[in-house]
This record gives sequence, structure tokens and C-alpha cells, in this order.
Amino acid sequence: MQNLQPSFDTVTETLTWLRSEGFTTDLNLAYEHLEFDNGATTMAPEDFHIEWVFRFEGETDPGDEEIIYGITSTKFNIKGVLLSAYGMYADPVSEQMIRKLSVH
Repeated sequence: MQNLQPSFDTVTETLTWLRSEGFTTDLNLAYEHLEFDNGATTMAPEDFHIEWVFRFEGETDPGDEEIIYGITSTKFNIKGVLLSAYGMYADPVSEQMIRKLSVH
């Protein structure tokens, strides 16, 4: 049975729910990979799977636009959270990373 995508009104509610589901590692987006452990460890796109995607659109401020990813990696045995702006505030990333994050 597949899990249904929950719906949340705020970024805070979403992060609280993901943390309660075990997504406790903070991930950072770099050009060609994701980083964690303060940048000490990196994951290539093939090293992780996107379990959840939540998109928030700022009603009046484009700076409020954000995507939250719930990410798992069996290679690194982690469940983590990636927060990423999109649109004009998005960080530059490689074409391979764009494809990976755009699947959802």
C-alpha cells in the first residue's frame, strides 16, 4: 500500500511532520551533490531517493517560494530534509541534479 502525500499549510508544519517521520539529517544543495555533516559528506544524485516533495508558493513575496524534500539514502543510512528555493532565488545546480530534483 502506497502512502498518501500529506498536505500542510506551512513550512514549519511540514518540517515538524518530516522530523517525526525520522527525516532528521539536514541536507544542503551543492552544484553536483547534496552535503551533510557540515559538508564533510556528499551524496551524488544516484546515492539518494526522494520520498516526499512539498512545494510552497509565496502569495505576495517570491522570496517565500520553497520546496521541501524528504530524502532517503540506503548507501548512507540516512533520512534527511532538503530545503530549496526555486525560481529566481534558486541555487545554481548541475543538469544531472536538476533532473533528479525535478522528477517529482
